Amino acid sequence: MRLLDSNILIYASKIEFEDILLPLVVDPESLVSEITSLESLGYRGLHPMEKDFLEKVFKKKSPLSITQVVIDKAIELRQQRKMSAGDAIHGATAILHNLELNTRNEADFNWINGLKVVNPIP
Repeated sequence: MRLLDSNILIYASKIEFEDILLPLVVDPESLVSEITSLESLGYRGLHPMEKDFLEKVFKKKSPLSITQVVIDKAIELRQQRKMSAGDAIHGATAILHNLELNTRNEADFNWINGLKVVNPIP
C-alpha cells in the first residue's frame, strides 16, 4: 500500500501525466491523507479542470486522519530536520501506517529512517 503525496495528485490532474499517474491514483492500494486535500486543492496554480479532477478523487478516497499520534510523529520529524508541516504529516502518516510514500520530491523524505520513498514519474 502507498500514500500519495500532494504533488503526485497535482501532477495526475494534468493531461501530460494522465497516462502515467491515473492508474496509480485510482488504484485502491493508493491512499491519501487529509493534508493532501488541503495542499492539492489549495494549490494556487490549479486550473478549474484540475480542481474538478481533484475533487472527484477526494470524493472516492477516504483520507487518513491527522490524529494526535500523526502530529506527534510529525513534530519528531520536524525536530530532526527543517521541513514543511505538510511534508512532516505525509512522512509521519506513511511511517505510522507502514506505507510507501509516492512523491516527486524524493529528497524531502529520503533521509527519514524506515520510510520507503518512490518517485512514480520517470
